[in-house]
Amino acid sequence: MSETTKKPHKKKSQEIHEEVITTHVNADFDALASMLAASKLYPGASLAFPGSQEKNLRNFFLNSTFYLLNITKVRNIDIDAVKRLILVDTRQKGRIGDFARLADRKDVEIHIYDHHPDASDDVHGQLEIVRKIGSNTALMVGIIRKKQIPVSPEEATVMCLGIHEDTGSFTFSSTTSEDYDAAAWLAAQGADHNVISDMLTRELTTENLWLLNDLMQSATTRIVNGTEIVITKVITDEFVPDFAVLVHRFMEMESLKVVFALAQMENRIFLVARSRSETVDAGEIASAFGGGGHPEAASATIKDQTLIQVERTLDALLISRIRQRRKAGDMMSSPVIGIHPDDTVDKAADYMTRYNINVLMVMNDDGLSGYITRQIVEKAAYLGLGDRKVCDYMNIEFATVHPDASLKQIQDLIIRGRLRILPVVENRQVKGVITRTDLLNILVGNPLVPDVLQDSKRGGSMVRKRNLGGMLKERLPKKVMVILKEFGKIADSQGYGIYLVGGLVRDIFLKFDNLDVDIVIEGDGIKFAREFAKSHPARVRSHQKFGTAVLIFPDGFKVDVATARIEYYKSPGAPPIVETSSLKLDLYRRDFTMNTLAISLSKRSFGTLIDYFGAQKDIKDKALRVLHNLSFVEDPTRMLRAIRFEQRFGFTIGKLTLALMKTAARMDWTDSQASRRMLGELKLILKEQNPISALVRLKEFDLLKFASPHLDLNDGIKNLLEEINEVIAWYHLLFLEEPITEWKVHWYGLTSGMDKENFERLTHEIGAGSLSPRGQTEQQFMDTLFRFDGSDYELFAILRSYDTEMLLYLMAKAKNERMKRLLSHFFTQLKGKKIRIDGNDLLKMGFQPGPIYKEIFERLLEARMNQQTQTKKDEIALVKQEFGDLRVSKSRNKISKGDT
Repeated sequence: MSETTKKPHKKKSQEIHEEVITTHVNADFDALASMLAASKLYPGASLAFPGSQEKNLRNFFLNSTFYLLNITKVRNIDIDAVKRLILVDTRQKGRIGDFARLADRKDVEIHIYDHHPDASDDVHGQLEIVRKIGSNTALMVGIIRKKQIPVSPEEATVMCLGIHEDTGSFTFSSTTSEDYDAAAWLAAQGADHNVISDMLTRELTTENLWLLNDLMQSATTRIVNGTEIVITKVITDEFVPDFAVLVHRFMEMESLKVVFALAQMENRIFLVARSRSETVDAGEIASAFGGGGHPEAASATIKDQTLIQVERTLDALLISRIRQRRKAGDMMSSPVIGIHPDDTVDKAADYMTRYNINVLMVMNDDGLSGYITRQIVEKAAYLGLGDRKVCDYMNIEFATVHPDASLKQIQDLIIRGRLRILPVVENRQVKGVITRTDLLNILVGNPLVPDVLQDSKRGGSMVRKRNLGGMLKERLPKKVMVILKEFGKIADSQGYGIYLVGGLVRDIFLKFDNLDVDIVIEGDGIKFAREFAKSHPARVRSHQKFGTAVLIFPDGFKVDVATARIEYYKSPGAPPIVETSSLKLDLYRRDFTMNTLAISLSKRSFGTLIDYFGAQKDIKDKALRVLHNLSFVEDPTRMLRAIRFEQRFGFTIGKLTLALMKTAARMDWTDSQASRRMLGELKLILKEQNPISALVRLKEFDLLKFASPHLDLNDGIKNLLEEINEVIAWYHLLFLEEPITEWKVHWYGLTSGMDKENFERLTHEIGAGSLSPRGQTEQQFMDTLFRFDGSDYELFAILRSYDTEMLLYLMAKAKNERMKRLLSHFFTQLKGKKIRIDGNDLLKMGFQPGPIYKEIFERLLEARMNQQTQTKKDEIALVKQEFGDLRVSKSRNKISKGDT
């Protein structure tokens, strides 16, 4: 500036501040904490907000006795007199208000401390410390620690509050170890977590709740380049400072991955963006509207546009800036089920029925020849052409795509060409297929459930793709998490897809403890298991017929590994025929929708949930549904399983599933191959925490007879089972060392009315062993106990030959209180009693090992039971007195007489 240039007129109220610390407009706690941290680095600098602050930040100043910061109002600062500007938690010119005038002045020194991604309007300075971490405060705390600058407990509280807010209390994916480290150091400096908790916990007002409801009601879902986006908008006459908080609440309540919320307040449009998807950069979208933020969270304030204009611009930005994610190779189903051109039409019909498909690829050694549909096959069979070759009637005009084909290419081919199926081909080999339904699932963002799954009216709510990495870490032991990640590395090296499936995934949602790890491999499961065992301490037990293996670790921990497979049944209730398949078909063969969830374990998508059949919704609705109408006919044991899950989880069997179950229950399965498997399923029911309710349901459906026609559940047996529950509870309260197998006790109760021959046969088949009272009938045993009038040892001699489970059953069945007391006395006073001397003692006393030892021990046990001995000395004296003449002389090595 020349000497003749007229300087801007300074208002009387303005002050000279040569060094100023500032941040972005709509400042939050991370911004405030960063300003505080900067004041420790620049003690002489003034602090000033460039504009408004978030409501919770204003409340902080109003409700606390906070006097650490002497905040200067921006209108009181002569901006043209500033010589050094310190920017924290931002470097965007459009977000620093009037201080933007200093950005291009060469005589102003600018220092920048920021953790946001680069933006087109970034200010540049003489000092720039920019690093992508969860909170800007953590970045600055690191500098304070290096310079060994002390902070007070009050200052530590504010800084820790900033870290908590910008990392979502360490739950946001942007959180780094540096954030944890900084927070830990601040806690050591005396940060008050009560204050932090109070400031972060925000009570919603009635107006907030109404606005939150409006956000939920106006939400729409769009699929942009394969990514599910939720857009919601509201209009309110007054400014709502907690709008970002409400959007976050909405996102958490609905478990959304990406949400863009628009609010028309007063004469402006406010955009709040949140993203948990790597394909959507919220900060990039907000920057296009003049705002900013992180890839995970961002916002913008938009002037001079209507809500409709902003929404149209947002649509265009989403289409242009969301990265294309899905390719044909990602969307296709594989492996392909095909047929040779020379095979017959009848064989094609058999394949379609066996695998439940409507289109067959016709392939030979040279690649794809065509395809044939179910309609053509059925018509040809009707016309008596079942023995003709498939190639005579296959469709030879077809389109194909490469595995790298984009969603748009696939969409154009299927929709414009009205294709039923689109083969994915590479080097003349069919890698997979994409059906019309597959494409609709992607475009609509909601898996289309086959008609057979429509138990009841299913709402059109959004099906969300979720990453459960955090939930896995929370629910599973660290050891298991390490193993799962190692699984992913091995599978990736083999080019296999790998997934966590089964009850463990279901129970993660239901918050049930479960460590039964089941893995499905899209590839060779046995080969994977053997490769894993080469570099890890585990041995492999494989089953070639089913393509399965078990990995057994040194501590006994086991993991079941299966090749993705499909099953079909040659007759109702028969064992399944197993063939290699894809994950989707593998999940389709399962019993109920709630058991069809899978979690990817590959490194690039670790934790990604896969839900083809609406399992999340059924779990949320507590609904039990089969996947197709012949499910119970194919495997009748599923009827018992349905009841087991219904009672364990408190689910309701779906309307159609219930009807299908009743139909299957009217069929005769008594002499089928499924009957023995039903007995095994009954065993699992008996292992439930309270099996009685499930047994009652089995009785309602008349299913017990299929496990055995000799089983029944009348009122007497039901009362006995309830008594057994009380006896088992009593036994646990004794805290005895000997554990019991509870299901056996219930099994004895359930079979109490059965004749001895059938009881022993079924007890052996169900795997409980031969456990009936030995050498006498149950009634004879009860009569013996009823008439008993002997010593403790005699009682012990009668009862010790029976296992604990049988005795507990007999205790529950006993009608006489005296009999119950005798059994109770046995458990509490006699069963655990032991003698105090052993074989070494007898050897020292001169007794030669042999049958005499057993005789001596039995006599000592009798004496102990009948209170004739109390100490080891007593036992030694008794042995010398009663068995002393049988000792061996050490000097002559012969029996010594009279040496007592």
